[in-house]
Amino acid sequence: MVAGLYLEEFVVGQVTRHALTRTVTEGDNVLFSVMTMNPQPLHIDFDYASKSEWGKPLVNSLFTLGLMIGISVHDTTLGTTIANLGMTETTFPHPLFHGDTVHVETEVISVRESKSRPDRGIVEFEHRAFNQTGNLVARCRRQAMIKKKTA
Repeated sequence: MVAGLYLEEFVVGQVTRHALTRTVTEGDNVLFSVMTMNPQPLHIDFDYASKSEWGKPLVNSLFTLGLMIGISVHDTTLGTTIANLGMTETTFPHPLFHGDTVHVETEVISVRESKSRPDRGIVEFEHRAFNQTGNLVARCRRQAMIKKKTA
């Protein structure tokens, strides 16, 4: 038994509003930034960030992307993903800050069987992340190779 959906269970246009939410902390942002060797002062230097147009540190956008996709996994692809094939059209239309709570929805954009491997197919998702006030903070299209149930 797996929690994720198999290829045959995805329906184009299906939208999942994920129940899991996450409040982003200063520690999340600083740890992720230093672990990925990103010295951008907008993320890790409070004095520098206080003089920016934002007036405070921004959450690292790659953390935001990873969190958004991670929140979606349990309801969509846990145990059924073979591989991520790509992420396209990734945007961050509104900044995310320490203390913001993220919630995510995922829409199935397309579903197709593999042309070369009968045990799998490709699903394209659009993930959208929002903060606690409903501002869209991230969006991305993700293409994943997914197991078929009937294989």
